[in-house]
Amino acid sequence: MSSLLRRSSKNAHFGLHLYYLNHKIPSPFWLSLRQKSARDFSKFERKPLFDKILIANRGEIACRVIRTAKSLGIKSVAVYSEADKNALHVKMADEAFLIGPAPSAESYLNIEKIISVAKLSGSQAIHPGYGFLSENSMFAQRLSEENITFIGPPTSAIIAMGSKSESKEIMIDAQVPVIPGYHGKNQEITFLKQKALEIGYPVLIKAVRGGGGKGMRIVNEPSEFEFQLESSKREAIKSFGDDQVLIEKYLPTSRHIEVQIFTDTHGNAVYLFERDCSIQRRHQKVLEEAPAPGLSETLRSELGEKAVAAAKAVNYIGAGTVEFIFDNQTQKFYFMEMNTRLQVEHPVTEMITHTDLVHWQLEVAAGNELPLSQEELHIDGHSFEARIYAENPENDFLPDTGLLYHIRTPPTSSNVRLETGFEQGDQISIYYDPMISKLVVKGANRHDALRVLGRALNEYEVVGLNTNIDFLKNLVSHRALIDGKLETGFIEKYKGDLIPSKTEPPAQVFVQAALFFLLKEIKNEESKARSTLDPYSPWYTLTATRLNTQDTRFISFIDSGDNMVDVGIKYNKDGTFDIRVGKPGGNSNLFSSVNAEWDIMEKKINAQIGDQSFSTRIIEYDNKRVFMIGQRDTTVLRIPDPVYLYTSASEVAGSVKTPMPCKISRILVAPGQVVEKGTPLMVLEAMKMEHLVKSPFPGIIDKIYYKVGDLVKEQQNLVSFREEP
Repeated sequence: MSSLLRRSSKNAHFGLHLYYLNHKIPSPFWLSLRQKSARDFSKFERKPLFDKILIANRGEIACRVIRTAKSLGIKSVAVYSEADKNALHVKMADEAFLIGPAPSAESYLNIEKIISVAKLSGSQAIHPGYGFLSENSMFAQRLSEENITFIGPPTSAIIAMGSKSESKEIMIDAQVPVIPGYHGKNQEITFLKQKALEIGYPVLIKAVRGGGGKGMRIVNEPSEFEFQLESSKREAIKSFGDDQVLIEKYLPTSRHIEVQIFTDTHGNAVYLFERDCSIQRRHQKVLEEAPAPGLSETLRSELGEKAVAAAKAVNYIGAGTVEFIFDNQTQKFYFMEMNTRLQVEHPVTEMITHTDLVHWQLEVAAGNELPLSQEELHIDGHSFEARIYAENPENDFLPDTGLLYHIRTPPTSSNVRLETGFEQGDQISIYYDPMISKLVVKGANRHDALRVLGRALNEYEVVGLNTNIDFLKNLVSHRALIDGKLETGFIEKYKGDLIPSKTEPPAQVFVQAALFFLLKEIKNEESKARSTLDPYSPWYTLTATRLNTQDTRFISFIDSGDNMVDVGIKYNKDGTFDIRVGKPGGNSNLFSSVNAEWDIMEKKINAQIGDQSFSTRIIEYDNKRVFMIGQRDTTVLRIPDPVYLYTSASEVAGSVKTPMPCKISRILVAPGQVVEKGTPLMVLEAMKMEHLVKSPFPGIIDKIYYKVGDLVKEQQNLVSFREEP
């Protein structure tokens, strides 16, 4: 029977390949990731998969699970908050149910509401994705009580590994090496501060139930400890409902290496090799790769075996990730934590092992054996995942929110995969993680994979809010990263290279921007002419003409350095342009006989300026900004407001402004208080992370414009300072 099932599955898979080939449609990634197993299933009769599952998540991971479910003929049920009513995962699912307002606590973390939807929809199982309820033991227990399958590990394993301190004690007993630190329950501030001294600075404060960098703080000296401890605890209680922390030795030149493990209910356990996740900002991963570069086969096997031992120590079932800190100096590794769920970066493992880990999760949850044994798992090539975030690298990677006005993504293939939960026109909101998508690539080796990733990033465009795309371009082309010199402090170490100071755009950028407006106007006039009774009227066909003289148009822009730049365009009789660019009262550059055309379909200016050819996509947004998207970076020019719109009321002298849309979490000063430069003023909350605002200079607080709990837009005055008498 099992052999017939395998044959039927293989024929169906081949038939799908033929369908996509015959219809000239790119095959979805899961077709190229099919497991080829030689395992003999005759020992255990294969159980049928679920008919319908509910995905208790949102965004790209919900879409990811839905795709695999559809490929297996499983119906999917989505849940969504009021903020996500038009989200992509809602459109993709077979059914979708509203579960509450935008805040996570009232929607995606509402256990009873999600269970009621599962029962109402007839869902047999729930996939939690990652984040939200994915590592919530109470949720897993409630599902068990309701006879709904939790597509994840047993409650006991979540509890055992959910506490970073308790999990380390378990690992010590299992002879898995752990990093030096304090993992006990005594949370008295003086006691923890003494433990930090005994461990030796720098130390790392970590929420025991943390994840995603939340509740994690690096402390370099004793004077910072108490403030960072309080901040860690506040963030931990908001994110996980538990403010207990542990203290560990911080290794400044370490790497973050994690191992993907999988176990089933039949006693099988495998590791699907490792991933290097060292490239991080704010303790959150930005770039991941598999396999980890520079490891010997002996070390790779040892890491995998220790990870499996960690899983067996808690009778683990399903997909899990065992995270290690790897000391570059000593070449030793230490257990850090175990994530009892599918990781954000799981696609890089899928790419190099030709597996679909969501399919594996469904098989294990249904009671079946793992599709492959350890002997059947092999590494094929190299894979990278770049996380595309709505954030501003130039402003300490603070998250951004707003409209995804324009999106253009690289074409997908067997070597380029895009995981996203957003479409053009969607909003990135303040309530959830700012990740827009994951760009996953594969190459025959690490250098090939980096080249594919670099090209794909050059083809990725987002307009409407700040993103880290240009930062990622600089990152993947950096010599140290190409050479595999990885460490968790990589971004900070090479920050000057990765986030270079803004330079004034070359004059050719302003030439193209001015041509965009002029040629677009000409195209519009031509379009109007075609719809009139006299399409050849000179009032339409001679748009850039003036009687008895040549037409000169003037357009002004403001660059990122707030410099005003004027552009004068003179239209020549031969169809070319003479263009002068300069700052008011300063020197100017003249470009003669410029040839240019506006490609309305591609939204590109194709221009010959001197001896250089340019092809630049230009997007005008909100009538105030022009995005010039080039191969290496994106230049944003502002269009000056008319003079009558200026008002001094919007600017308060000596004020501190919000760096991003946020909520006021704490106010640390009061009117009349004397502060020094660097004095903490407020704690802001955005995307579930805390951000400390410090005084930029010494002074006296005059006004505080908001109260705790207020939602505030970007660039709003928070506090103002009193002028000295």
